[in-house]
Amino acid sequence: MITIALVAQKGGTGKTTLAVTLAVAAEQAGQTAVILDIDPQATACKWGDRREAGTPVVLDAQPARLGRALETAAAGGVDLVVIDTPARLESAALEAARFSSLVVMPCRPLIFDLETVPTSQQVVTLAGGPPVVAVLNATPPRGRRAAETRAALQEFGIVVCPHTLGQRAAVGDAVAMGLVAAEFMPSSRAAAEARDVADWIMREAGATDSVLMKETGCRNGQT
Repeated sequence: MITIALVAQKGGTGKTTLAVTLAVAAEQAGQTAVILDIDPQATACKWGDRREAGTPVVLDAQPARLGRALETAAAGGVDLVVIDTPARLESAALEAARFSSLVVMPCRPLIFDLETVPTSQQVVTLAGGPPVVAVLNATPPRGRRAAETRAALQEFGIVVCPHTLGQRAAVGDAVAMGLVAAEFMPSSRAAAEARDVADWIMREAGATDSVLMKETGCRNGQT
């Protein structure tokens, strides 16, 4: 079972949106995915409440019970668990990172986001140092801010996803209905970006070739 934690000490970086995107991508690839929402704001749970489809399952979890929840998921044959963590609650992020195969840090091209990266890194280090990658989110279509943010993250020693997520209206419209961009507008730029990012993250998390082949077949309409 692969466990991915979305961690960022700055709010508004896009953790929940990326969490639900990863889980839906796994489900579309024929995998079983569960989202564990340990954020007191329960944003992922509220997304699940708006969703008509029964999967992926979204569960409200307590950080102190995270290990037990993951044991239950593994016993149930779950392929992917995505943990959505709160901002500014280092203890919750620490627990999530401690149990994760991979930590993903969404980061917007803003100084406010970059300023909190060292704190997030410290949390991951305290958790035992699972692999960490960053994903650039809400990137502008033009200008140098995305490239400059990528360079800054690399100076922190973080591997940065080669694909970026733009600030797309389709993303906000999708989550408002309990969907993700790939479901709401499958042929949109937002959906293509999300698929590329999800594929890359799953490879970094150690997904098997068979999983990735299923993802590719799903994209090409060969399921």
